[in-house]
Amino acid sequence: MTPSNFDPRAVAADRAFFAAFLNLRGESCAVVGGGPIAAQKVDALLRSGARVCVIAPGLCATLAGQAGRGEIEYRARVFSPDDLERVVLAIAATDDRAVNAAVAREARARRVLVNAVDDAASSTFIMPAVVDRPPLQIAIGSGGTAPVVARRLRTLIETAVPAGFGRLAALAGRYRAASKQRFPEPGPRRRFWESVCDGPIAQMIFSGREGAAVKAIERSLSSSGGVEHVGGSAATGTVYLVGGGPGNPELLTLRALRALQRADVILYDHLVARPIVDQARRDAERIYVGKESDRHALPQQDINRLMVKLAREGKCVVRLKGGDPYIFGRGGEEIETLAAHGIGFEVVPGITAASGVAAYAGIPLTHRDYAHSCVFVTGHLKNDALDLNWDALAQPRQTVVIYMGVHGLGRLAAKLIEHGLPGGTPAAIAEHGTLASQRVSIGTLATLPGIAAREGFKPPSLVIVGEVVKLHGRLAWFDPGKLAAEETSNDTAAMLDPGHDRPD
Repeated sequence: MTPSNFDPRAVAADRAFFAAFLNLRGESCAVVGGGPIAAQKVDALLRSGARVCVIAPGLCATLAGQAGRGEIEYRARVFSPDDLERVVLAIAATDDRAVNAAVAREARARRVLVNAVDDAASSTFIMPAVVDRPPLQIAIGSGGTAPVVARRLRTLIETAVPAGFGRLAALAGRYRAASKQRFPEPGPRRRFWESVCDGPIAQMIFSGREGAAVKAIERSLSSSGGVEHVGGSAATGTVYLVGGGPGNPELLTLRALRALQRADVILYDHLVARPIVDQARRDAERIYVGKESDRHALPQQDINRLMVKLAREGKCVVRLKGGDPYIFGRGGEEIETLAAHGIGFEVVPGITAASGVAAYAGIPLTHRDYAHSCVFVTGHLKNDALDLNWDALAQPRQTVVIYMGVHGLGRLAAKLIEHGLPGGTPAAIAEHGTLASQRVSIGTLATLPGIAAREGFKPPSLVIVGEVVKLHGRLAWFDPGKLAAEETSNDTAAMLDPGHDRPD
């Protein structure tokens, strides 16, 4: 078929397979071949509950270990047609295509289901790429035409489907009979399970609170409200306290991304990079609540009240903070308010600025030769003063990471020197860490305040003090200039291609 007359529909029709899941529990299956590919097939069969016999002159280390433990039967010889007696399925996985084809011919003659690796034409079934969320399985097949494409799609699905979906399916199976008794008609029963999958019970499962999910579903199945009362009052939403990481959207956790894409309302801070806010679904309401030093768009108490108000309106609320919400983010205060008002919440940790920015600056926070401990402190001035345990900070072989320290950097450095830390201690300041606009300057505790003032460093910046800063010159791997060029190229492509857009 030449490119000019290529028709993907014809290929699809020619390669169509019947999609099915086989019950092989307790059934005898044969695998011909003893190498790594055969080991992969054996593993898949064992996980399906099959009894597996491997036929090969020799075995790789994995299969040899399984044979030694009695997990598989092993016949140390070349394939014989008699090996297919009393088996329901065979896989030919040798590195010899002719041998694989011969196994397939013998299996087909005996009406034994057979898969010959990389030979769909000789096979009666193919092995799909599988996303496994027990008891859920998602199988992806290309009819043998493009296994690499199928595996790539599996990778995309793996990242998009929370592992908790399997636990949710198990919970649904556990209460399937009870739901039929509670809702005899299919319509109300379907709506009940939809409300479970889309509501608070599913979120309890995804966040690891199976006990709470069990109690909620049992209450809903025993209550007169039924569907309307799954997981509590339908008028009450949930608040997610989400750490947005140090700035680069690629450093968001999967859990944070899923919360953003589920939210009805996003309350975000000054330190949250715009590309991270843009990960939310398009129709989500975005409310800027500020939180710059001494310049709050909303006072903290107003933010607390707003979260409660929105949740009581039945909305899914994401309180989005830079870094990690429990590290100088006042997350504890916000959660206390939610708990006091009976609002359901979940904390989604983020990569804190200390670890993210230090990694991108090429400065390990601990190192066997330089630092055995690491301390995080805030340099935020309160009433024009700093109140820190200076003696504890001015210790040798320790890394001190200072958040919000730009404006008080001169006083911080002077106090550390005053309490015994040498003025020659290496120190660094990093602005817009992990982003294309990142810049890092290196000095000493004595010289860094002058460097920061001369070079115009502004928040958000992080200060790192300690001998580990010496490693910056050798370990700095991140090239902001290269990243900026790539982002510019991508932006240009987006403007030239009117169909190019960020997915929802």
